[in-house]
Amino acid sequence: MDRIHHAPSYYAATGLDQPERRPLQGSSTADVCIIGAGYTGLNAGIALARRGYRVIVLEAARVGWGASGRNGGQIVHSYSRDIDTIAARHGEAVAAPLGAMAFEGAKVLRCNVQDFGIACHLQDGGIFAALTDKQARQLEHHKALWESLGHPGLDIVSGSDARQLVDSARYKALLVDPTGGHFHPLRLAQGEAAALESLGGLIHEQSRVLRIERGAQPVVHTEAGRVQARFVLVACNAYIGDLEPALLGRTMPCGTQVIATEPLGERALDLLPQKHCVEDCNYLLDYFRLSADGRLLYGGGVIYGAREIEKITEVIRPKLLKTFPQLQGVRIDYAWTGNFQLTLSRLPDVGRLSDNIYYSQGCSGHGVTFTHLIGTVLAEAIDGQATRFDAFARLPHLPFPGGRMLRVPLTALAAWYYQLRDSLGF
Repeated sequence: MDRIHHAPSYYAATGLDQPERRPLQGSSTADVCIIGAGYTGLNAGIALARRGYRVIVLEAARVGWGASGRNGGQIVHSYSRDIDTIAARHGEAVAAPLGAMAFEGAKVLRCNVQDFGIACHLQDGGIFAALTDKQARQLEHHKALWESLGHPGLDIVSGSDARQLVDSARYKALLVDPTGGHFHPLRLAQGEAAALESLGGLIHEQSRVLRIERGAQPVVHTEAGRVQARFVLVACNAYIGDLEPALLGRTMPCGTQVIATEPLGERALDLLPQKHCVEDCNYLLDYFRLSADGRLLYGGGVIYGAREIEKITEVIRPKLLKTFPQLQGVRIDYAWTGNFQLTLSRLPDVGRLSDNIYYSQGCSGHGVTFTHLIGTVLAEAIDGQATRFDAFARLPHLPFPGGRMLRVPLTALAAWYYQLRDSLGF
């Protein structure tokens, strides 16, 4: 079997030393078999192992191989659609419990880093950046909404004060969240994998799951082995493939691109003097931050359907230079892409395939904090406490219009419309 390696990203080049975890061979048993060693699976595994469950994780490639090891590395609270939108669509009774959990994922992440001593370069401080007057007014609404949910400490700055945080002329105003932040995402996943193993969990890499055999004791089959368990958790997100077609029908994989500059030396703190991470307020947003060794990591763009593009740097460099023209001529050392999973509602899809098979997918670009939250929530549900799980499971999810053939062009057309609105300031 050919081994699957990490994408050639800055993260893969600077990750933690990892053991070669052996593929699954033969038959094993567990209380819970988790499919996918990304943040969802690892955090569910940690929470279950702490409750005394015997956990086996099956990973098709390496720990953190998918979005968990390739993302922008930013801590951004809530969901891809915020609580006011959820309330307007589904009512206060649906929105209220989700609002109560909107800031928990970041706490789980930080607790993992502290409890297990994970060296993932965690840095506090995040910024939402408004490019238009309309977006600046929306920041006021954003601040009031999160404060109403019990999230203090937010601040809006503009003018020369904004330039003290982000040395760019693009932004009308900044919403500063001291409890946001950033980190090395692959190191975090690798550290969480080691944490799970320290609690007795077992991880098999290079062990792609081929099918799940339903039953009172479901059996998860790979090419060379099988795991019989009391419960199964499907935590593959955008890399689920055809394992469970019913899940894939409600989602669409999307690609995003990131580049990393050469180390900038003293210029790094000229750009971001307090080392905040930043994402702008556009529908198709850009995001950026400094790495621990003083590179600018800059990402943006969405490729619907997650097709690979060859010239990542040519797509992202103009965005970087529009934000920081003072970096004209800077060398780009790394460029990579990765997939996330989109739902039509932009809200996560969480539920059961049967009484003992659970799943979570479709973070819709807001996965870092949600995956850390939902790992805990899934563990609670498997342990018989499903109140918080049910709050997500009751969210309705419809298939994309046009089915698998037309969902990509129709979604891209809608995105073009919103991108046009952004560019015109509507």
